Amino acid sequence: MSLVELIAQADARGLAASGLACLDRCLPLLDGDDDVLRPLWATLADGDATGGGPAWAPGWEQVRGELAGPDAAGEDEAVLLARRMLAAAPAGCSAAEVRAWADACSVASLRIHRLLDPATVAAGGADTGGEESAWGTSPLVVAELRRQVTVLELLAGHGPAGLRGALDVSVEGRRVLRAVVSRRARGRG
Repeated sequence: MSLVELIAQADARGLAASGLACLDRCLPLLDGDDDVLRPLWATLADGDATGGGPAWAPGWEQVRGELAGPDAAGEDEAVLLARRMLAAAPAGCSAAEVRAWADACSVASLRIHRLLDPATVAAGGADTGGEESAWGTSPLVVAELRRQVTVLELLAGHGPAGLRGALDVSVEGRRVLRAVVSRRARGRG
């Protein structure tokens, strides 16, 4: 099943986990501690977020405070996209709220991975056949797309029990992106 189909069929918990996982994988861009999103993952596991429970909104406010960055004027596009994902996280967790956020996070995360892919950067970042074509040939983006699909499949197939696997997938993706960001920083330094 395609990513678009999986997002369309996901319930509120799956959508919230999908958006959270995208942001989790992009934490290296925000200089975030690896555990900063753990309370939100726990909220999803407790079922609190599926009804917009009391821990979801305060959890996001705490995360936003911890990941507050400098003025956006000096940040590159990848960092700005990650900051937008964080800023757009819904206080409530109705299906309509999280569906729009999860969809936006999916697109932003794929774009971030495309922007940071060394193969794309080496080619001058040029699009040769439109956005989809460029995403399909970028190894970093293909891996991110695979992770997004896996997260949604885990939640669709296992419900709340799939959250642990979804978190594991996100941790793996965060490690990959951290290595890319580190390599990129060394190249600029």
